[in-house]
Amino acid sequence: MTTEYNGDSKASHNEKMQWWREARFGMFIHWGLYAIPQGIWKGKEIDGIGEWIMHRARIPVNKYEKLAGAFNPVEFNAKRWVKLAKRAGMKYLTITSKHHDGFALFKSNASPYNMVDATPFKRDVIAELAKECKKAGLKLCFYYSQKQDWHHPDASGNDWDFNPDEQDFAKYMEEKALPQVKEILTQYGPIGMIWYDTPQDITEAQTRAFVDAVYELQPDCLVNGRAGHDIGDYRSMGDNMIPPVRLKGDWETPATLNDTWGFKKNDKNWKSTKSLVCRLVDIVSKGGNYLLNVGPTAEGVIPNASVKRLKRMGKWLKVNGESVYGASASPSPHEQSWGSITSKPGRVYLNFVSWPDRKFKLYGLQSKVKKAYILSDRKKKDLPFKQENFPDSDVDVLRINLHSSRPDKYVSVVVLKVEGEPEMDPSIIQQADGSVVLEAVSASIQSPEEGSQLVSGRFGTLENWLRTEHVLQWDVKVIKPGIFDVMVFSQTEHGGEWEGAHRVSLDTGESKASGELLENERKSNPRTDVLRKEILSRIGRVMVSRAGRSTIAFQADHLNTEKGLGLKLRAVHLIPV
Repeated sequence: MTTEYNGDSKASHNEKMQWWREARFGMFIHWGLYAIPQGIWKGKEIDGIGEWIMHRARIPVNKYEKLAGAFNPVEFNAKRWVKLAKRAGMKYLTITSKHHDGFALFKSNASPYNMVDATPFKRDVIAELAKECKKAGLKLCFYYSQKQDWHHPDASGNDWDFNPDEQDFAKYMEEKALPQVKEILTQYGPIGMIWYDTPQDITEAQTRAFVDAVYELQPDCLVNGRAGHDIGDYRSMGDNMIPPVRLKGDWETPATLNDTWGFKKNDKNWKSTKSLVCRLVDIVSKGGNYLLNVGPTAEGVIPNASVKRLKRMGKWLKVNGESVYGASASPSPHEQSWGSITSKPGRVYLNFVSWPDRKFKLYGLQSKVKKAYILSDRKKKDLPFKQENFPDSDVDVLRINLHSSRPDKYVSVVVLKVEGEPEMDPSIIQQADGSVVLEAVSASIQSPEEGSQLVSGRFGTLENWLRTEHVLQWDVKVIKPGIFDVMVFSQTEHGGEWEGAHRVSLDTGESKASGELLENERKSNPRTDVLRKEILSRIGRVMVSRAGRSTIAFQADHLNTEKGLGLKLRAVHLIPV
């Protein structure tokens, strides 16, 4: 968990975070010399993300730095970039002032390897962006790679030109890194945030020096969670990672529109607008911010595929932004099969990814509802509703009569005006469609005291499952008893490798299903990064014969550990037959 560390800031942490919590959606920009090769070096396509081409292709400094002489982005227009961010509904803009390749986009006296001194363009693009952000009312923020600098012999990352054993990182900090951080904090007016990255083996004292530099020069400026040693104003998730459940505290997901961050011409794997809007509401429903990246070309043009998607997101937000901006996490800690819930005092927002039947039921809402309406309806016409309680299962139910057709092709929002702060039953409750969703991270775990233990993976999985002694249990409120297909969701490794053929079982206390995890279906999950997939395996059927509380147990009877990956469990779904 990231530690709140504000130095001698006069503002309280909550005061500093206010604009950021209100914003919820920001633009990330990865731009630099790496846009010139576009993912290709010496005629060969280089694997991996575009901005890492120097590292992946092990390009010598004396070769890579020549790209600066060819960097002349004559199409760059700061006003156009800021206008796009505004039109997309974004509230802050974070740009790579210096990425791992060591090249700075701003005028720097600490190193001539920068946009003004080393390129034919000769313009300080950061100064131009600062001017336009101020005009547009966008918070300007800076990414700065504090530990890695492949151009400098005393920083980390370049072991093909420099000897890591001879590295003097303290010297690099004093000569380049800290002076440049201070430059970006003093040359461009008020800054919203400094976004540090890849702290690696940085010491705590060094981390505090980088963080203190921010607070001393701009006390109200935020610092993200990648400064090192869990020090910062909020927590940064892994790239493209959306947590599986609601989290406490402030956090942010940095994410890509395709697979890369810096421009790579052959990366055409663009996410759909619907999936991007779904990710946005999912993140806000769990208490986070969405920092969505664009990678401009070497000419200074944001790719049209990015522009189209961002404009469509902005169009949706113009109508439905009330459910996003300034919204808090769902009052329920569990997933909904139909979409996501966001909230504000006196308001609950039902963000429907899939539009349900006309007679929709929401289980677990304990707050009294005063009015229900569709957010995109300008007249805010009442939707008929009724609240009651199922005594057999002790579940509160809200019935709403919805329109037969969905109001929006991406995410449709229904607003519930409620009395006071929204409250929902924290229990796992059977979904309105009859399914039971059992998230791995929501289970109680029974494990032997000695030996390897299960660990929570970054993408909502329980991992390190190499022994059969572990047992997961969930307490569930069942509303409609019946017979259910048991679907097990496991996850691949980065790049798609998967180890299956495990034999697992699920026990409801009155019936048991056992089966081998075989690949029945492979699909993407919006909450995981683009290079991981979920494997669906059907292992049989179980019965739950009565309404009320039921304890459901899951375990592995035999594990295939040939590859050493073991079982990476993400969830178990019970689907009514």
